[in-house]
Amino acid sequence: MVRIVSEELSPRPFAAAPNEVEALLGALHRNRRTFAWKTGGLDADAMRHTVGASTLTLGGLVKHLALVEDHYFTHQLLGRDYPSVWSPMGEDENWQWSSAADDSPEELRDLWLSAVARSEACVSDALALGGLDQPLAISDWTERPNLRRVLVDLIEEYARHTGHADLIRESIDGLVGEDAPQ
Repeated sequence: MVRIVSEELSPRPFAAAPNEVEALLGALHRNRRTFAWKTGGLDADAMRHTVGASTLTLGGLVKHLALVEDHYFTHQLLGRDYPSVWSPMGEDENWQWSSAADDSPEELRDLWLSAVARSEACVSDALALGGLDQPLAISDWTERPNLRRVLVDLIEEYARHTGHADLIRESIDGLVGEDAPQ
């Protein structure tokens, strides 16, 4: 059985009056932790479960957010190549969604946790280089966003997809709630 909330995403202190870095990283960690709770502890059939006419699955969401982590932080922020795990994607923009059905819950969780670990290391490096104002090494925008903007975007991405995961998970086993157990 897959851990519902991994030790890697254990609770972290989140000050009542944080500075900007603490607020952004704290909000991102809380979103990641809630996402881990909503997508954890399920078998392969549950990870492929859909609701209504939607094709979204928990497995697809896990794989998508792993890719988004590597895209924003490994590739764009620091300008590094994507990890080799993303090579099969090629030009197929839906690959992470469709291929997730072939992955076990453990493979999906490990993929995502590895991407989160890489992201945390990249953010730490970027903060040491230029703080929240550190510009992205690679950007497809006309202006070059900074780390601050990318953190806000990823918090938003997690909030949106954790909402999706919440609805899918409730339809599977009735699990509801805002925060993962401590």
